[in-house]
Amino acid sequence: MYFAIALLLIAASIAAAILALYLHDVRQTTHTILRNFPVVGHFRYFAETWGEYMRQYQYLPDWSERPFNRLDRSWIYRSAKGVSNLVSFGSENLPSFVFRNAAFPVLDEEKRPYPGKLIGIAEGPGACEKPYLGTSFFNISGMSYGALSHAAVAALSRGARMAGIWMSTGEGGLAPQHLAGGADIVMQIGTAKYGVRDEFGNLSAEKLRAIAAHEQVRMFEIKLAQGAKPGKGGILPAAKVTAEIAAIRGIPEAQDSISPNRHTDIGNVAELGAFVNRVRTISGKPVGVKMVVGDQHFLDEWFADCTANPAHCPDYIHIDGGEGGTGAAPAALADYMGTPITQALPIVAAARARHGLQNRIRLFAAGKMVTPDKVAWALCMGADFVVSARGFMFSMGCIQAMKCGSGQCPTGVTAADPKLIAGLDPADKAVRVMRYAQRLRDEVEILAHSCGLTDPTGFLPRHVTEIEAGVAGFRNQNGD
Repeated sequence: MYFAIALLLIAASIAAAILALYLHDVRQTTHTILRNFPVVGHFRYFAETWGEYMRQYQYLPDWSERPFNRLDRSWIYRSAKGVSNLVSFGSENLPSFVFRNAAFPVLDEEKRPYPGKLIGIAEGPGACEKPYLGTSFFNISGMSYGALSHAAVAALSRGARMAGIWMSTGEGGLAPQHLAGGADIVMQIGTAKYGVRDEFGNLSAEKLRAIAAHEQVRMFEIKLAQGAKPGKGGILPAAKVTAEIAAIRGIPEAQDSISPNRHTDIGNVAELGAFVNRVRTISGKPVGVKMVVGDQHFLDEWFADCTANPAHCPDYIHIDGGEGGTGAAPAALADYMGTPITQALPIVAAARARHGLQNRIRLFAAGKMVTPDKVAWALCMGADFVVSARGFMFSMGCIQAMKCGSGQCPTGVTAADPKLIAGLDPADKAVRVMRYAQRLRDEVEILAHSCGLTDPTGFLPRHVTEIEAGVAGFRNQNGD
């Protein structure tokens, strides 16, 4: 009898403890996983915390996961949470490049803040009324409202303003949540021209002018292609096309939202230049082009047209590597189409230099550039700015569940289910977005200082060295 009573008391104690834990989990706002999956979510944190001690007994190293390995994700998580990123006992990384440190690195009193770079020109052919001074070399790349949840977009906008960086709308149009946080905005115009389209899907000057009237909208970006699916338009499943999304995009509700595989009114270099100039003339703001490098002859033809017709010249080119990501893409395109950023960026930078456009066209680099080493590498290779989408998703708590297109993202970042979205607290995640951006910039500056530079604007190809796999030697990016 006493034994039975003891068992009942133990069971009651366990039940009470579980109930208390459940109530704690659903009320806290710091951890989305615990809000959406109370009690059981603790198993993930246990595995994450103790995993580093147990991995020596398994055959899955930290750098083997795809598309982002555990080393990169852990660095982002720690940065976003504001905890130490110091490592012990040496590096686990297997780098493909390293930086050339200076014999006499920069002293603290010699360091200077990043001065920023101007995008757009104020006078001459191709000028705009309001050029934009980019004050951060690291910013948020395009993620469409609808592909991301409203809570995630709100967090990004708040965090971007707090960090002093810009965010791109992606091709899904400008939503109230983009503006609500106060961030500087890049309005992307995709092939379906969501948000600036007329009833026939053509560019509406009236709608474009209305969006440009928002002071926060600093630049416009014409999307030719994205890295995850060059030659294929955006895909938003019907389950995500709510009444709100349909109204913002100007499309039917509850139907798959599939963009054309290219702009129907841009079929050659001359038409591209004319479209760039039209958007800039109507908006009065800088205009860029997002592309994936494929046929390299196109670059020389395009840049030659820019030289001959300066009004056709874009203010920036956003180069997306073939390793770019998206919520939904055909596997054949995601796996095998598009030049990776490690090859694409040097190709575009070299073509820009051949045509003498270094001071006219800014280069943005994207494609898995989520950690300081990759951002610094891009700056060495000629990028003026680096933008990231998935890095900022991780900063908000994304766990790489690969459920983006289903609407069932367990962290609420790309969810469509209101219950899952409710677990993501925009106020908390905005702070994490800010911390991640700040930590990344700080560590890029540390790399610059170690190379003997006062700030990252001094990075050149000679500051980075490629490590050839299986070869006992080094070769810098100039081939030395």
